[in-house]
Amino acid sequence: MSFELPSSPPLGPLDKKDWIAGLEKGLSIIETFDDANPRLSASQAGQRCGLTRTAARRYLLTLTHLGYVATDGKLFWLTPRVMRLGQSYLESARLPRIVQPFLQRLTAGTQEISYVSVLDGTDIVYVARNGTNRAMNTGFVLGARVPGQVTAAGMLLLAMQGEAAVDQWLSSQELKTFTSYTITNKDRMRLEMVRIRAQGWAISEQQLDMSYRGVAVPLRDHKGALIAALSVSMPMTQESAEEAANRVLPLLRETAAAMMNLI
Repeated sequence: MSFELPSSPPLGPLDKKDWIAGLEKGLSIIETFDDANPRLSASQAGQRCGLTRTAARRYLLTLTHLGYVATDGKLFWLTPRVMRLGQSYLESARLPRIVQPFLQRLTAGTQEISYVSVLDGTDIVYVARNGTNRAMNTGFVLGARVPGQVTAAGMLLLAMQGEAAVDQWLSSQELKTFTSYTITNKDRMRLEMVRIRAQGWAISEQQLDMSYRGVAVPLRDHKGALIAALSVSMPMTQESAEEAANRVLPLLRETAAAMMNLI
């Protein structure tokens, strides 16, 4: 069984009369497509989300009619219309709108790209950003989803879930390799989680993209609850990790504190 850390406080049990199973299954069909499975037959889609071929085909044909899926008669794939779902969040959610002015000041003060990201399962999703694009192999564009293990923001948010949650995550997940610097040893990752929790911030170097580092601090609401990570990303130059942290951490912490009363 896979383990996912919650991205928001869990809700109470849903009354059976309010449950729409068809909606759940339709969304599961959409989520079954990924970079390893960009095109699927009805049988393959059904196998991946626990539906029969006939049921999966009906959902896929309905989604095709609505414009979220395309087909050549045998295989199915997502269309750009699916991006409207994520765009609706970015345009309607309160958090991205509130933090944007603060990110502008953070970028101006550090001369680095700044981000706010939230935890979704064991991935992070970038919901706000400011700064010019850089030539990164894996760019952190708005709305991007990245494994939490390889970014400062992700490691921070995972670590802050607590020791028990980290142990459960490490026992149920394989740590993937992205660069020669990626931490894939679980004992080492566990120690890194302990260090992050103790110091209250995180730094990640070349875990996902060579020659880049990130520094992150927690972003809390007015009640002190952890809701996101505030981070900056920068190219690695002659500046050491300690020098980089000393340069950006004060402004990161000051910015996070300034946001606290507004979220």
